[in-house]
Amino acid sequence: MRDINPNFHTNVVYQHQTIKVSGGHELYIEQSGNPQGIPVIYMHGGPGAGLCENYQWPFNPKKYHIIGVAQRGCGRSMPFGDTNNNTTQLLVHDFETVRQQLGIDKWVVFGGSWGSTLALLYTIKYPKLVISMVLRGVFLARKEDAEWFLLPSGGAAQVYPEEYEKFSRHLIDSSSADAVCKRFISLFQNNDPSISLPALKSWFDWEGCISRLTAPNVMMSDFSADRQIKSLALLECHYLLNKCFIEENYIMDNITKIIDIPCHIVHGRYDMVCKLEAAYCVHKALPQSTLTIVNKAGHSMSEVGIAKELINIMNEMFETGEDF
Repeated sequence: MRDINPNFHTNVVYQHQTIKVSGGHELYIEQSGNPQGIPVIYMHGGPGAGLCENYQWPFNPKKYHIIGVAQRGCGRSMPFGDTNNNTTQLLVHDFETVRQQLGIDKWVVFGGSWGSTLALLYTIKYPKLVISMVLRGVFLARKEDAEWFLLPSGGAAQVYPEEYEKFSRHLIDSSSADAVCKRFISLFQNNDPSISLPALKSWFDWEGCISRLTAPNVMMSDFSADRQIKSLALLECHYLLNKCFIEENYIMDNITKIIDIPCHIVHGRYDMVCKLEAAYCVHKALPQSTLTIVNKAGHSMSEVGIAKELINIMNEMFETGEDF
């Protein structure tokens, strides 16, 4: 996020490293803020978005020890763009490996979009290791969530039909999310860059244009590195094609395991990537949760209203000492 508010925190990375995990993958990890502060793990979105240039801005560097992990196949993690041994269960296990290697007892779990999915799944599996959750733009990885994002009958295409028309020019069959993903995967994996690159950019731009309350006047791919375009499009498609490697409605079916954990949810009223209904479901199921619906916002973490709420939550969490 850039140039939203001069008061947003800037953090300098004081340590970066790589660790080897299963399946031939190597994760890039960086730490910033206060090494003696409250540990918080930042789970980025996508899948495949990687760590953006200034993802640490919600966290006061004097108060928080911020850990950023580039998930398998993206950012500076290696091998880049690899979908082999790249599943949700492995990503969740990777975070636990990082916690153990860094010697952290418990941490705050912070995730947006796909990161919120991982935050919920990690907490369901390791509830005793989580101080609290902060979720932005909740994605529950259900069939209906994929259809909302990918199908012409879904919510996003109904609001952005002209942009969906550009996205769907690559499609032969748009009757199901599976059909959409299979078609795009086949294009992404084509050895001819004149076929693969336009498809990758189209997927990337579809998400980019529906991520903000006001769609940008430019294509996001024009201002993004080809590596980021590839990892986001390829890994998102890979995960959606595989139902995110979890059973249908898995999170809500297991959410009672985390009812005692504080949870703070921020969601844009007009989020076209992730349905507001998902955030509302989580909030209603968790008695220790708060839900802030930002009326003048879409999906992006860089929406001013969403950004301010996230900073307020992190500051208030520290001041109230939420079971630290």
